[in-house]
Amino acid sequence: MVGPNYSTPKSDVAPKWMPSAAVEEKPLNAVDAHWWKLFSDPVLDSLVESAYRNNLSLQIAGARVLQARAQLNQSIGNLFPQQQGLSGAVNYQRSGAPITLNSWNDNLLFAASWEIDVWGKIRRSIESDRAAYIGSVASYDDALVTVIADTASAYVNVRTAEERLRVAARNVDIQKESLRVASVQFRYGEVSELDVKQAATLLAQTEAQIPTLRNTLRQAKDALGLLLGITPDAVDARLGGEGDIPAAPGNVAAGIPQDLLRRRPDVRAAGLQAASQSALIGVAVAQMYPSFSLAGAFGFSSSTLGPSSLADMFTWQTRAAQLGASFFFPIFNYGRLVNQVRVQDAAFQAAILNYQNTVLTAQQEVEDGLSAFSTAGEALGHLESAAESARRTTSLSMLQYKAGEVGFTTVITSEQSQLAIEDSVASTRGGVVLGLISVYRALGGGWEIREEGDVVSDEVKAEMERRTNWGRMLEVAQHIPKASPEEAP
Repeated sequence: MVGPNYSTPKSDVAPKWMPSAAVEEKPLNAVDAHWWKLFSDPVLDSLVESAYRNNLSLQIAGARVLQARAQLNQSIGNLFPQQQGLSGAVNYQRSGAPITLNSWNDNLLFAASWEIDVWGKIRRSIESDRAAYIGSVASYDDALVTVIADTASAYVNVRTAEERLRVAARNVDIQKESLRVASVQFRYGEVSELDVKQAATLLAQTEAQIPTLRNTLRQAKDALGLLLGITPDAVDARLGGEGDIPAAPGNVAAGIPQDLLRRRPDVRAAGLQAASQSALIGVAVAQMYPSFSLAGAFGFSSSTLGPSSLADMFTWQTRAAQLGASFFFPIFNYGRLVNQVRVQDAAFQAAILNYQNTVLTAQQEVEDGLSAFSTAGEALGHLESAAESARRTTSLSMLQYKAGEVGFTTVITSEQSQLAIEDSVASTRGGVVLGLISVYRALGGGWEIREEGDVVSDEVKAEMERRTNWGRMLEVAQHIPKASPEEAP
């Protein structure tokens, strides 16, 4: 076969991750492959399973796997005679003076032509389509990683919004009590109306945050519904009521950067894209060499001339055969074929650079996720201490206000601080979990769930089978590679 043989491009990979208290440099295992179960949240587990079964974007990626498999089968078929067919004809002929002749002719022929794959043009095409097919599986896995991470993130956003609403509601109750106390003090002439108006202002500001938080919650639920492949009105039933933000473990097993080359589906897909493009160089080079073809036909032919009749068509004496060979050598192509090779080579170089960039991007995303997870966890510890102090400060300031030891401004300040800090605690607690999710997304975890099922649902396969004869190709064993995706080039 002419053209280059593909080998995995070199790429820069760090020996280990940047130092972080949240990182355990131990090998990833099967538990980490199903990382969402580390949160011990049954609702989250069921949502991930539902998204895997019903997400429409994932189903689209699965349909493309079937498309790529069919394309590969078509290319393999080109190794055999490319043109095969049965042809038949019936003709009537009449000639004029001086002798009038009327005759019928008929024939039935099987013909075939075969371009011999001398230079590997067809085999390189198969090589390209095979890499594209395996790459479509990697692209499906990449979509699956994204869907799982997005589902977990949307769920955490829902629970975070619910927690922020509970924080706002608790502070509304506190501020209503402060308004009541200020109103009583004002009626008895112990304070001015200013205290009442300050309490009412703060209460109204806090109550005004609640509709915004409800909108945030609604949008988070709508996003979750899209990921689950259901309408927004069906999301609440899947959530089973309000819940708490999932608790994240204190650290994460990130393995080593080299693991990304086999775990991240987008890295594998980029490598397979380069492999597919490399084979197309060979296809273009083969176009510059002579092609050799064989053609032949065999069948029967008869006519009504002489002693023959159409009824003799299928007798051995009326057999007809044709056999020939030909070659074609492109010359005077004015550089078109040479430049086509250059086009494919440039595309291959772009694919190599894309692979190298994908590897670097993967490492950046892991480092960013680890940093977000670690720093959010550190910030959460300080915020929880601050929230405890803020609640105590609010309680003390109200006691001192009732005793006439401090003005109402002190109460207002402490209540504002408590609301802000408690809201930050809720947001940061959600941020810790989102940071961990981003780590596992960047590590490429989650696609392993596919090993328990198919890339398209039974409903989709049934619909495709009603429309088109797919043969056995819709069986899992017929469109999913037997080798582990991690073993792909």
